[in-house]
Amino acid sequence: MVKKIMKTVLIVGGSRGIGKAIALSMADSGWDIWLTYQSNHKAAEETKKAIEELGVSCRIFAFDVADYSATMEALSKICDETPPHAVVYNAGVARDNLMVWMTKEEWNTVISTNLNGFYNIMHVVLFPILREKRGRIVAVSSTSGQIGQAGQVNYSASKAGLIGAVKALAREVGKKNIMVNVVAPGIIETEMTKEFPKDAIIPLIPLGRFGQAKEVASVVNFLCTEEDMYVHGQVIGINGGLAI
Repeated sequence: MVKKIMKTVLIVGGSRGIGKAIALSMADSGWDIWLTYQSNHKAAEETKKAIEELGVSCRIFAFDVADYSATMEALSKICDETPPHAVVYNAGVARDNLMVWMTKEEWNTVISTNLNGFYNIMHVVLFPILREKRGRIVAVSSTSGQIGQAGQVNYSASKAGLIGAVKALAREVGKKNIMVNVVAPGIIETEMTKEFPKDAIIPLIPLGRFGQAKEVASVVNFLCTEEDMYVHGQVIGINGGLAI
């Protein structure tokens, strides 16, 4: 009898919303989960319990992805010893404001988490994955990073930068059998969007509704798990037609 090899996915920002949906989807596909979060211990424990109920293991790591030293301390040893088979970068914050009023703190906070955090994570996981000559990397960007959005200059810049980083990284590591892609969700029903004016936004979306976190998770799951894969360096919009 051939022993089944369990695969592991590192989900950065996985305790709530889209990240939680991705974690549950991957767990349902039989993957063990490494889940990172910043400070909401209750949400992380609840997600961990839900994952384990699906019959796979889950390890959780609490740290600020914008902090390089904290990221290294939390993940460098485990990633070096047992490199994950896939990495999903879903960490993200928003500090919306018109550019003319935007504070330096609002700019720095968003860039540090959404973009610099990607560097911090890649600096930990990339060499171990390259050593294995296999892997999948998926970054969660945003429609705002594709077309821009008033009041989100910082957020749009960070998410557009993430797209550029992934496209360049895809050129670097493709020959090592590591596939790197981006998903760009539109308006997804999460805590981040619950205060959005639906009556004003929905008419702009051809499908006539906000998206669901599970609809993002299903695409990420495909990019991480599909064996017959020739998708690399691409940006896949999940936006109901908001950006065409």
